Amino acid sequence: MDMKRVFANLFGAWFQLHRQFPSDVLDAIAHDVGEGESTHRGELRVVIESRLPIGSVMAGYTAHVHALDLFTHLRVWDTHDNCGVLLYVLLAEHHIEIVADRGIVARVGQGEWETITTEMRKAFAAGQWREGMVAGVAAANALLALHFPADGSPRTNELPDRPLIL
Repeated sequence: MDMKRVFANLFGAWFQLHRQFPSDVLDAIAHDVGEGESTHRGELRVVIESRLPIGSVMAGYTAHVHALDLFTHLRVWDTHDNCGVLLYVLLAEHHIEIVADRGIVARVGQGEWETITTEMRKAFAAGQWREGMVAGVAAANALLALHFPADGSPRTNELPDRPLIL
């Protein structure tokens, strides 16, 4: 059992979720997701979670596995062109995961997503929550526009643009 993770989920700064991501920041993120999606065929879903249940952490359940579970549960994988991308932030552990569907994985390397998460983590560490999240969404949208550009056909918004707060 990783006691550092247990303590982070018990006592970390997770309780500041609504201070770090107030409604106006969530509105800005939703706007940026929607604007970005107009430039590509991808679907970006943002999830911000305060902490994991302690029992799950003690059982070895990781943020990575949870992001994969959310990817499935929120049906990010179930988009028309297999083009869903989950951007998941777990505040208690300062963990960021980007999970992409198979249509995106075939075109975008893991290193490109890791560059985005690294930059977001730096901004978050500096207390720049809005800036880090907006930059991460912009970078994800730019990657999708590069590798999965809009083709001019009418587009249906398949996933909500507003971040999900857990």
